[in-house]
Amino acid sequence: MVSLETPICEFGQPAIDFSLPGTDGRTWSLQQCLGEKGLLVMFICNHCPYVKAVRDRIVRDTAELKQLGVNSVAIMSNDYREYPEDSFENMRLVAASAGFSFPYLLDETQEVARAYGAVCTPDFFGYNRDLKLQYRGRLDESRKEAAADDVRRDLFEAMKQVAHTGKGPTDQIPSIGCSIKWRE
Repeated sequence: MVSLETPICEFGQPAIDFSLPGTDGRTWSLQQCLGEKGLLVMFICNHCPYVKAVRDRIVRDTAELKQLGVNSVAIMSNDYREYPEDSFENMRLVAASAGFSFPYLLDETQEVARAYGAVCTPDFFGYNRDLKLQYRGRLDESRKEAAADDVRRDLFEAMKQVAHTGKGPTDQIPSIGCSIKWRE
């Protein structure tokens, strides 16, 4: 397992459109995912210990962001042939058992992850209502284990600011996680 940090936020970078199958049986586009005040695009997977450590916090934060008009979408881009725990069937199981209230999509060709410049799981991209990038940072202090319950909720606070002002914070701490498992 290779751990990587995300690059710094390129403010104003436009979101990349996609059309990907979801665990709910629908095909989703960028516009269908967008909320009234913004969109959080998350690159996650099933097997990564960094994602497993914060899955419940992702569910909590995305539900609270939805109340602020910010929708969320999760995209799984790993090579599931080499990492069977990340298969589409297992994505369905994880989405159901974890209570995902957002689309969980399969990027089988890995083209969407490459277009976004995603490097690890989790990798968070927070967009305003105009789909301009305003956040590229961590969820909170968690690593392979969840941080204490009372830590600052970096992602939630940043996206709350985006919902209210359309702009993200200038100071952002990179996310860290397992490298995306690219196909050979």
